[in-house]
Amino acid sequence: MKADIRIAWLLARGSGHREWWRFSLTALGAALATGFALAAVTVAAVSGQVSIPYAHGLLNRPGERTGVVGALVLLLIPVLAFLGQCARVGAVRRHRRTAGMRLAGASPAQVRRIAAVESALACLLGSVAAFAAFAALLATTGHAPPPLAWAGFAAVVLAVPVVAAPVSVLALRHAVASPLDQMRRTGPDRRRRAVPGLLLAAVLLVTGALLPVAAADVHSMAFPLLVVALVLLTGVGAVWVAGASAAYLGRRLTRRARRAEVLIAAGRLAQDPWAAARTHAALLLVTVVGVGFVGVRAVLREELGEDEYLVQDPAFYHAGIDLAGAAVLIGLAISLCGLAVGAAESLATRRGGLAVQVAAGVPRAVLARAALLETALPLAPALLLAGLGGTAVYVTYATVADAGSLPLAPLLVPVVVYAACLSAAALSLPLLRRATHPQELRFT
Repeated sequence: MKADIRIAWLLARGSGHREWWRFSLTALGAALATGFALAAVTVAAVSGQVSIPYAHGLLNRPGERTGVVGALVLLLIPVLAFLGQCARVGAVRRHRRTAGMRLAGASPAQVRRIAAVESALACLLGSVAAFAAFAALLATTGHAPPPLAWAGFAAVVLAVPVVAAPVSVLALRHAVASPLDQMRRTGPDRRRRAVPGLLLAAVLLVTGALLPVAAADVHSMAFPLLVVALVLLTGVGAVWVAGASAAYLGRRLTRRARRAEVLIAAGRLAQDPWAAARTHAALLLVTVVGVGFVGVRAVLREELGEDEYLVQDPAFYHAGIDLAGAAVLIGLAISLCGLAVGAAESLATRRGGLAVQVAAGVPRAVLARAALLETALPLAPALLLAGLGGTAVYVTYATVADAGSLPLAPLLVPVVVYAACLSAAALSLPLLRRATHPQELRFT
């Protein structure tokens, strides 16, 4: 392991200027994860009933602080997915060096470990920078956390790179570096394909068991568990739909496509249909939560406006709603960044083939439209299912809470997310000119 760390350090120091953007993105993701975790530790370190002049008293009582800590911890999910995307991009862009290591005797597992250590080093830089900014913020506000909180801060700074390393290994588990200067992806083990189905069945059973209890009392513990089960059920289903629809559309359109961009996109989807599921997993989960939140928010605001709803301080409830909405928007923004990185990784992986196509006479505009179709085709049915799942969440809440009417604004959330996804994928198109440069023909 010491040799792997030394090699990773030497490779990181010898990286060219073209690879520093990957280090910057990885460090940024680690800084975000560290910031969310440090904020969660700071809030959790507060004990008892206090008076904090922020968020209209939302942090004064232990119950509300627990909810804030939970929201901050959930924001780590899209950040970890973003770090996984950065790890894939890093491994593919350095495939020539990994090919040299394979020729020198390194095993595929060792190559993955070296890439994981490189990601961990970048994450350590980001976590230290985030901690320095966080400490400066604490000094500015005059807040002095207890000694136990400082121990938690140190644990967070060290834990982020430690967690990033296995996340990178997990992201690279299907990437195999060949000694002949090729980078290919292997398909998942067939024995593991039953895992999503088993998870889906388990969540479905839990949902069915909790539904009668939650319908009887909206304030019982069964209702939050029911909401979580519905979100997980729809999220897993949407991820499966993304991969299955990519495989189906790839096979179908390959036989019937009459336009060049459709044929190219269909061939890519048929070759690696589950790449879309890997890239869109966190985004689909955030979409389910976003649709459900917009609907629940509308119902709550309607209840807060009723005379019989006793509210001593409406700003307290509005602050909680706004905080939850900010968390959803931050998660969506991070997921969109992950999608943009995934689109860039796809272009970097296929730059040799893209250069051959351009040399053969295929216009770059056709390749650009094909890259957008790779995102648009499998994402449409997956977002449709995610929207239905989020609708089921807020309709269930409105039914149990006896709301007067059902809001229609949440139905626009999947449309807005779909447009944002296409815009995020379009951010990678400027890399197409570099990926199709004639010099790439030397490495095909």
